[in-house]
Amino acid sequence: MSGPMALEPGGAEQDTLALRLAGPRSAVSGFPADQHTLALVRPGHGARGDAVDRLAAELADRIAPAVHPYEVAALLESEGLTGEVIRERYGHSDLFSLATALYERVPRTFPDPPRPADPWRPDHVRCALRGALFALPGLAYALAGRLLDQHGVVRALVVAGLLSWAWNQALGHRAYLRLATGRREAGRTLLKGATAGALAATAAGVPLAGSGPAAVAVTAQSGYLAAAGVLLVLGRERLLLAALGPVIAGAATLPWWEPGTVLRAGLPLLSLLGTLAAAGWALRATRTVPPVADAARPPLVRSLPYGLFGLAAGSLVFLAGRQHPWAVIVLTLSMGPAEWLLYRYRGLSVAALRATATPAGFRRRSAAVLAGCLLAYLGPLVPAALLVDAEPVTLLPLAAALWTSLLLQAFGVAWPPAALCLAAAAGAGAVALAGLPPGAATALPLCCGAAALCLTVCALRMLGRPAAHA
Repeated sequence: MSGPMALEPGGAEQDTLALRLAGPRSAVSGFPADQHTLALVRPGHGARGDAVDRLAAELADRIAPAVHPYEVAALLESEGLTGEVIRERYGHSDLFSLATALYERVPRTFPDPPRPADPWRPDHVRCALRGALFALPGLAYALAGRLLDQHGVVRALVVAGLLSWAWNQALGHRAYLRLATGRREAGRTLLKGATAGALAATAAGVPLAGSGPAAVAVTAQSGYLAAAGVLLVLGRERLLLAALGPVIAGAATLPWWEPGTVLRAGLPLLSLLGTLAAAGWALRATRTVPPVADAARPPLVRSLPYGLFGLAAGSLVFLAGRQHPWAVIVLTLSMGPAEWLLYRYRGLSVAALRATATPAGFRRRSAAVLAGCLLAYLGPLVPAALLVDAEPVTLLPLAAALWTSLLLQAFGVAWPPAALCLAAAAGAGAVALAGLPPGAATALPLCCGAAALCLTVCALRMLGRPAAHA
């Protein structure tokens, strides 16, 4: 309707008002149609009264939500009704008189507010890509591992890797805190922290590796982990995937072709250089953003539990890899779905918060959401573990402990995951080193299972409060 001509009376519409107002209105109000009657509405009399009825029928959907006749008057003005038309066609002295008559004729109905969008909707492609990026660097060991002295380099790579893992976890947390104050500040933190972390991991691993290719491998691993951490924090997953292209291509040919010593060493080196260049480019891009004045620096101690959790998680994964190397690959690939489920948990929790009216009701819904997400994560790991000839009883407790730890950390609860995972790693490691009964094969799942149980109880208690999701 663009003007008064759209409201012209017609003989076939004499009963439009009665039909529209007596018909179902549940699409607008959500209530049964029989609750919307015209018991309090006095229909008009005569031709002008019928004209007002037809006008009310035409505009009923827009008049019904009005809370005052002035809103109806504004609607009539937008329809182009003039004072002359109001007097001659509808028999009212002015615009406000007609608006009041229409307001009285149409019952009040209010549409439901629009359903808000999920603020935690996950990026499916990005989560899948991140899961792959956690596992793809292992192809470099498939290429270059034959060139290394296995007895001398494994210990050095493990020590340097654990230190890098712990350092990068703490650095990533601190960089995310700095992102809240500005991308330039986060870039400066990453540049200094990644460089220091790579140097520290190299210094820890090279003395164990000695000289030659083993020392080069430790240095390359430390540099790659530092640069990859920078790219992941800054959201440059596609750049990292492109940098890993040479390693992926070389490893894909291994079942059918022997690449030779030069390619076995050169392709991982080429991917390392590409990753370092990509990280440098990403850090340089952060310097184009203007700095934030008086940006407060968060205390270093806030990132300490995240670093300790990284050390504990790396130790647990290493202990699991000693028994079932393929299970570690499955666990690494599952980090993409794990991250996706973290987003889904937050989105489902917000939906549960909107759907409940009591704290007890929300606790029940929150527990159901937690159980559903945990089962959705652990369920596919069972056939995956059996496929690679690994024991699910070893993989599932470790996966549950890691996922619940990441969940708590996503809500800023950092010390319980760090303490429980460190305790599990210390217990399983002590049994493995001492050779005590029941042995490492049983100690690891028992320690991880106990940690997962405690972490789940902690999550139910802390995240079952509505204030945690506000």
